[in-house]
Amino acid sequence: MTGRYLAFDVETPNRYNNRMSALAVSVVEGGVVAPVFASLIDPQCPFEPFHMALTGITPEKVAGKPTFPQVWQQIRPLMESGLLVAHNAPFDMSVLAKCLKAYGIVWQPQVSYACTCQITRRLLPQLSDHKLDTLCRYWQIDLAHHQADSDSRACGEILLRCLLEDAPIDSFIRTYDMHRVCTIPRRKA
Repeated sequence: MTGRYLAFDVETPNRYNNRMSALAVSVVEGGVVAPVFASLIDPQCPFEPFHMALTGITPEKVAGKPTFPQVWQQIRPLMESGLLVAHNAPFDMSVLAKCLKAYGIVWQPQVSYACTCQITRRLLPQLSDHKLDTLCRYWQIDLAHHQADSDSRACGEILLRCLLEDAPIDSFIRTYDMHRVCTIPRRKA
């Protein structure tokens, strides 16, 4: 098992998914999952009741917290130090791309990523679904769902178990177009 993987999770304040209210990153490397970054973020936009109920993050909780550009300045080197991984990764990748775009931050035009939801669908077809909480129950991983720090650590733990099962991670790596905000379709051989 080689490589450095960055299991990340975002929480959003509303249905537009172009701002973050929380971001966390856990590093999976050398058979260990290490939470390395977690922050509430002032999204500088309105919150919707559904999102506040889901995440527990409110305007009061993010008052005085850093904005996304402040957080990005701090974590950009981390986000460039390995393969990005998320559970239901197209969602997290789209929020990241939209947030960068909303703030006018230029990053890499294309970013490689993998999705633990897709990997576990292939590895564990017998499960009724492959939601984060379902997989955490299956593998007895602690989870405080919809809290970015817990979700990113759980995603890292799930990835680690997939790696220990020799799941073919490379076949699940995709490329995300950060400008067009979409996964680039794979070319057929």
